Amino acid sequence: MKPARRFALLAPIAASLALALSGPAMAQWKPTKPITIIVPWAAGGATDQVTRLAAAELEPALGQKIVVVNQPGGAGSIGTKNAMEAPRDGYTWTAGAAKQLGTYPLLGMLNSKVDDFHLFLSVTNVSIVAVNPSSPYQTLPQLIEAMKAKPVSVATAGNSSSGHFAMETIAKATGAKYRHVTYDGGNPAVVATVAGEAEVTTQLAVEMAEMIKAKRLRPLAVVADTALTIEGFGTIPPITQFVKNFPKVTTGFGIFIPKGVPADVVATVEKLWAERIVKSDKIRTYATSRGALFTPLFGKAAYDEVWPTVVSDAFLLQDAGMAKVTPESLGIRR
Repeated sequence: MKPARRFALLAPIAASLALALSGPAMAQWKPTKPITIIVPWAAGGATDQVTRLAAAELEPALGQKIVVVNQPGGAGSIGTKNAMEAPRDGYTWTAGAAKQLGTYPLLGMLNSKVDDFHLFLSVTNVSIVAVNPSSPYQTLPQLIEAMKAKPVSVATAGNSSSGHFAMETIAKATGAKYRHVTYDGGNPAVVATVAGEAEVTTQLAVEMAEMIKAKRLRPLAVVADTALTIEGFGTIPPITQFVKNFPKVTTGFGIFIPKGVPADVVATVEKLWAERIVKSDKIRTYATSRGALFTPLFGKAAYDEVWPTVVSDAFLLQDAGMAKVTPESLGIRR
């Protein structure tokens, strides 16, 4: 089943679940002060973009301001840790790529698990392999051949970021070599490539779309099995056109509430996610215009979507020799 069709089927299921959970037995949560969402990445990146859109959709129904605070560092682990250590009163949330919650401990960054959080997904992002326009590489095969001969600098948002996993997967599938140049977010990595600090970036389409449309980046392939069309630019070919049997590499993004908060907080946010996020024209338009999939999920449906990506990334880290502990020791099995 194609991703868009699969998510279209899951969204109504998630909505039905939320409405069931928000019945008369569970009181509506009415926050009495502003809510903070810690975005553990720099401003302007994929997490920051979609989190601010979701916050704007939720604010009117909650009747309180939602303050988005950027706390970059440690490939997202620092801000996530701060959210985990905050009081479990429902007023501190975090955001990002959900699969990283399960891979941080493999890298020795943070003792977290996916099921430490209530997951609220909004979009699924894909990476693009793009180069600076002054680069000699006109096609992905040209770039890969060059990377087989000697390492080429690749800018990403850091270890375990979406861009990093995309590049690691490419390296494993093709034998390409690269020099990893890390930044505190996808937007800084993209800007660095535009500025010539790195030759390549494999960050997310939503972070590159404007630079691609302005011809300040040259896209070579989307890291997916279907072509990607960006409004105002055109169509980018899939990596599977050049690399056969390439594994699926996608990333579900959203907002996460640490478990242990009052039950009415979770029930209220689930209800609002079904009523406002699942039906959000603004987030849907954002996704379609920036090369993302609109995939609003929460509860078990969100967990079931995220877990396979945790497993694949965990063993990719182990195979690359980057894991500090084995996936099996964390209960992650192939």
